[in-house]
Amino acid sequence: MPVTRGVAAAALILGVAVWISAAESVGPAAGLDTRAIITQAENLRPEVLELALAAFERASREGLVRRKVLTIVDYELPSYEKRLWVIDLERCRVLHEEWVAHGMGRPRGSGGTLEAARSFSNAPGTLKSSLGLYVTAETYVGRHGYSLKLDGLEPGINDAARDRLIVLHGADYVTGDRANAHELGRSWGCPAVRPEVARGLIDAIKGGSLLWIYFPERSWLEASRYLADE
Repeated sequence: MPVTRGVAAAALILGVAVWISAAESVGPAAGLDTRAIITQAENLRPEVLELALAAFERASREGLVRRKVLTIVDYELPSYEKRLWVIDLERCRVLHEEWVAHGMGRPRGSGGTLEAARSFSNAPGTLKSSLGLYVTAETYVGRHGYSLKLDGLEPGINDAARDRLIVLHGADYVTGDRANAHELGRSWGCPAVRPEVARGLIDAIKGGSLLWIYFPERSWLEASRYLADE
Protein backbone atom coordinates (compact mmCIF):
# COMPACT_ATOMS: atom_id res chain seq x y z
CA MET A 1 0.00 0.00 0.00
CA PRO A 2 1.15 3.61 -0.56
CA VAL A 3 2.91 5.42 2.26
CA THR A 4 3.16 9.12 3.02
CA ARG A 5 4.99 11.07 0.31
CA GLY A 6 8.71 10.88 0.84
CA VAL A 7 8.58 8.67 3.95
CA ALA A 8 9.63 5.44 2.25
CA ALA A 9 12.41 7.16 0.35
CA ALA A 10 13.66 8.88 3.48
CA ALA A 11 13.70 5.58 5.35
CA LEU A 12 15.92 4.00 2.72
CA ILE A 13 18.10 6.90 1.69
CA LEU A 14 20.79 6.65 4.37
CA GLY A 15 21.49 3.01 3.65
CA VAL A 16 21.47 3.62 -0.08
CA ALA A 17 23.88 6.53 0.20
CA VAL A 18 26.34 4.45 2.20
CA TRP A 19 26.07 1.59 -0.29
CA ILE A 20 26.71 3.87 -3.27
CA SER A 21 29.73 5.52 -1.65
CA ALA A 22 31.22 2.10 -0.99
CA ALA A 23 30.65 0.77 -4.52
CA GLU A 24 33.57 -0.20 -6.74
CA SER A 25 35.21 2.71 -8.56
CA VAL A 26 34.15 1.33 -11.92
CA GLY A 27 30.46 1.59 -10.97
CA PRO A 28 28.32 4.23 -12.69
CA ALA A 29 27.56 6.03 -9.43
CA ALA A 30 31.20 6.47 -8.46
CA GLY A 31 32.13 10.16 -8.59
CA LEU A 32 28.72 11.16 -9.94
CA ASP A 33 27.78 14.73 -9.04
CA THR A 34 24.16 14.24 -8.00
CA ARG A 35 23.82 17.90 -7.07
CA ALA A 36 24.61 18.89 -10.65
CA ILE A 37 21.87 16.59 -11.88
CA ILE A 38 19.33 17.97 -9.42
CA THR A 39 20.04 21.54 -10.51
CA GLN A 40 19.17 20.57 -14.09
CA ALA A 41 15.84 18.98 -13.17
CA GLU A 42 13.18 21.16 -11.58
CA ASN A 43 11.07 18.40 -10.03
CA LEU A 44 13.54 15.57 -9.47
CA ARG A 45 13.83 14.91 -5.73
CA PRO A 46 17.26 13.96 -4.36
CA GLU A 47 15.96 10.94 -2.46
CA VAL A 48 14.31 9.54 -5.59
CA LEU A 49 17.48 10.09 -7.62
CA GLU A 50 19.57 8.28 -5.00
CA LEU A 51 17.26 5.27 -4.97
CA ALA A 52 17.29 5.12 -8.77
CA LEU A 53 21.08 5.25 -8.82
CA ALA A 54 21.22 2.42 -6.29
CA ALA A 55 19.07 0.28 -8.57
CA PHE A 56 21.20 1.24 -11.58
CA GLU A 57 24.38 0.37 -9.71
CA ARG A 58 23.13 -3.09 -8.78
CA ALA A 59 21.94 -3.84 -12.32
CA SER A 60 25.18 -2.56 -13.82
CA ARG A 61 27.26 -4.82 -11.61
CA GLU A 62 25.12 -7.74 -12.80
CA GLY A 63 25.96 -6.91 -16.42
CA LEU A 64 22.47 -5.78 -17.37
CA VAL A 65 23.42 -2.31 -18.63
CA ARG A 66 24.66 -1.58 -22.13
CA ARG A 67 24.23 2.21 -22.05
CA LYS A 68 24.97 4.53 -19.12
CA VAL A 69 21.68 6.33 -19.46
CA LEU A 70 19.06 6.26 -16.71
CA THR A 71 15.41 7.20 -17.11
CA ILE A 72 13.47 7.95 -13.92
CA VAL A 73 9.69 8.21 -13.61
CA ASP A 74 8.31 9.47 -10.30
CA TYR A 75 4.65 8.53 -10.16
CA GLU A 76 4.32 9.99 -6.69
CA LEU A 77 4.27 13.41 -8.36
CA PRO A 78 1.01 14.58 -9.94
CA SER A 79 0.57 14.15 -13.69
CA TYR A 80 0.49 17.91 -14.31
CA GLU A 81 4.12 18.14 -13.17
CA LYS A 82 7.03 16.96 -15.27
CA ARG A 83 7.96 13.65 -13.67
CA LEU A 84 10.13 11.81 -16.20
CA TRP A 85 13.86 12.45 -16.58
CA VAL A 86 16.45 11.00 -18.95
CA ILE A 87 19.94 11.31 -17.48
CA ASP A 88 23.24 10.77 -19.28
CA LEU A 89 25.33 9.41 -16.42
CA GLU A 90 28.63 9.66 -18.31
CA ARG A 91 28.24 13.39 -18.90
CA CYS A 92 26.14 14.13 -15.82
CA ARG A 93 23.48 15.76 -17.98
CA VAL A 94 19.69 15.72 -17.91
CA LEU A 95 18.67 15.13 -21.51
CA HIS A 96 14.89 15.25 -21.05
CA GLU A 97 12.43 16.36 -18.37
CA GLU A 98 8.88 15.54 -19.43
CA TRP A 99 5.25 14.95 -18.52
CA VAL A 100 4.35 11.26 -18.56
CA ALA A 101 1.02 9.47 -18.30
CA HIS A 102 0.19 6.62 -15.92
CA GLY A 103 -2.23 3.74 -16.41
CA MET A 104 -5.97 4.31 -16.01
CA GLY A 105 -6.65 0.80 -14.72
CA ARG A 106 -9.60 -1.52 -15.25
CA PRO A 107 -12.21 -0.76 -14.07
CA ARG A 108 -11.52 2.72 -15.38
CA GLY A 109 -9.90 4.91 -12.74
CA SER A 110 -8.62 2.08 -10.56
CA GLY A 111 -5.07 2.90 -11.64
CA GLY A 112 -5.44 6.55 -10.76
CA THR A 113 -7.23 9.79 -11.41
CA LEU A 114 -6.32 12.24 -14.16
CA GLU A 115 -4.04 13.94 -11.64
CA ALA A 116 -2.52 11.10 -9.63
CA ALA A 117 -1.42 7.48 -9.95
CA ARG A 118 -2.94 5.30 -7.22
CA SER A 119 -2.48 1.60 -7.92
CA PHE A 120 -0.06 -0.61 -9.84
CA SER A 121 -0.11 -4.13 -11.22
CA ASN A 122 1.88 -6.68 -13.19
CA ALA A 123 -1.21 -8.62 -14.22
CA PRO A 124 -2.49 -8.77 -17.82
CA GLY A 125 -5.70 -6.87 -18.49
CA THR A 126 -5.43 -4.50 -15.55
CA LEU A 127 -4.39 -1.51 -17.69
CA LYS A 128 -2.26 -0.33 -14.75
CA SER A 129 1.32 0.90 -14.67
CA SER A 130 4.01 -1.28 -13.10
CA LEU A 131 6.78 -0.12 -10.79
CA GLY A 132 10.46 -1.02 -10.65
CA LEU A 133 13.43 -1.44 -12.94
CA TYR A 134 13.29 -2.09 -16.69
CA VAL A 135 15.85 -2.45 -19.44
CA THR A 136 15.01 -0.76 -22.73
CA ALA A 137 14.82 -3.00 -25.78
CA GLU A 138 13.99 -2.62 -29.46
CA THR A 139 11.93 0.03 -31.22
CA TYR A 140 9.00 -0.53 -33.57
CA VAL A 141 6.22 1.42 -35.26
CA GLY A 142 2.76 0.61 -33.95
CA ARG A 143 -0.58 2.11 -33.08
CA HIS A 144 1.06 5.11 -31.41
CA GLY A 145 3.85 5.49 -33.95
CA TYR A 146 7.50 5.09 -33.04
CA SER A 147 7.58 3.13 -29.78
CA LEU A 148 10.03 1.38 -27.46
CA LYS A 149 9.64 -2.08 -25.93
CA LEU A 150 10.56 -2.57 -22.28
CA ASP A 151 11.63 -5.67 -20.39
CA GLY A 152 10.81 -5.69 -16.68
CA LEU A 153 13.60 -6.96 -14.44
CA GLU A 154 11.62 -7.51 -11.24
CA PRO A 155 9.76 -10.84 -10.92
CA GLY A 156 6.15 -10.39 -9.92
CA ILE A 157 6.47 -6.61 -10.15
CA ASN A 158 7.01 -5.78 -13.82
CA ASP A 159 8.34 -8.89 -15.57
CA ALA A 160 5.12 -9.26 -17.57
CA ALA A 161 5.73 -5.91 -19.29
CA ARG A 162 6.55 -7.36 -22.71
CA ASP A 163 3.57 -9.72 -22.70
CA ARG A 164 1.32 -6.87 -21.51
CA LEU A 165 2.63 -4.62 -24.29
CA ILE A 166 3.83 -2.03 -21.79
CA VAL A 167 5.97 0.24 -23.98
CA LEU A 168 7.13 3.83 -24.08
CA HIS A 169 5.32 5.79 -26.78
CA GLY A 170 3.96 9.18 -27.72
CA ALA A 171 0.27 9.96 -27.16
CA ASP A 172 -1.91 12.87 -28.19
CA TYR A 173 -3.48 12.94 -24.72
CA VAL A 174 -0.13 14.05 -23.25
CA THR A 175 0.30 17.77 -23.93
CA GLY A 176 1.46 20.83 -22.06
CA ASP A 177 -2.02 22.38 -22.31
CA ARG A 178 -3.66 19.30 -20.82
CA ALA A 179 -1.07 19.21 -18.05
CA ASN A 180 -1.66 22.87 -17.22
CA ALA A 181 -5.40 22.15 -17.05
CA HIS A 182 -4.74 19.14 -14.77
CA GLU A 183 -6.31 16.91 -17.43
CA LEU A 184 -3.41 14.85 -18.70
CA GLY A 185 -4.78 11.64 -20.18
CA ARG A 186 -4.16 8.15 -18.85
CA SER A 187 -2.68 5.22 -20.74
CA TRP A 188 -3.35 1.48 -20.67
CA GLY A 189 -0.33 1.10 -18.40
CA CYS A 190 2.36 2.54 -20.67
CA PRO A 191 4.60 5.49 -19.79
CA ALA A 192 3.32 7.75 -22.56
CA VAL A 193 4.90 11.11 -23.45
CA ARG A 194 4.22 14.01 -25.79
CA PRO A 195 4.28 12.93 -29.47
CA GLU A 196 6.66 15.72 -30.44
CA VAL A 197 9.37 14.50 -28.05
CA ALA A 198 8.77 10.76 -28.31
CA ARG A 199 11.23 9.94 -31.10
CA GLY A 200 14.13 11.91 -29.64
CA LEU A 201 13.51 10.55 -26.16
CA ILE A 202 13.22 6.97 -27.37
CA ASP A 203 16.40 7.23 -29.42
CA ALA A 204 18.21 8.57 -26.34
CA ILE A 205 17.35 5.50 -24.24
CA LYS A 206 16.75 2.54 -26.59
CA GLY A 207 18.91 -0.55 -26.72
CA GLY A 208 20.04 -1.39 -23.22
CA SER A 209 19.65 1.57 -20.87
CA LEU A 210 17.59 1.39 -17.68
CA LEU A 211 14.21 2.86 -16.82
CA TRP A 212 13.14 3.06 -13.17
CA ILE A 213 9.56 3.78 -12.13
CA TYR A 214 9.03 4.96 -8.54
CA PHE A 215 6.09 5.22 -6.19
CA PRO A 216 6.24 4.87 -2.38
CA GLU A 217 4.57 1.47 -2.32
CA ARG A 218 5.98 -0.17 0.77
CA SER A 219 5.70 -3.78 -0.39
CA TRP A 220 7.75 -3.07 -3.52
CA LEU A 221 10.34 -0.89 -1.79
CA GLU A 222 11.00 -3.55 0.82
CA ALA A 223 11.06 -6.49 -1.63
CA SER A 224 12.94 -5.07 -4.61
CA ARG A 225 16.21 -6.94 -5.16
CA TYR A 226 17.65 -3.77 -6.71
CA LEU A 227 17.27 -1.84 -3.46
CA ALA A 228 18.14 -4.62 -1.02
CA ASP A 229 21.41 -4.67 0.87
CA GLU A 230 24.05 -6.95 -0.55
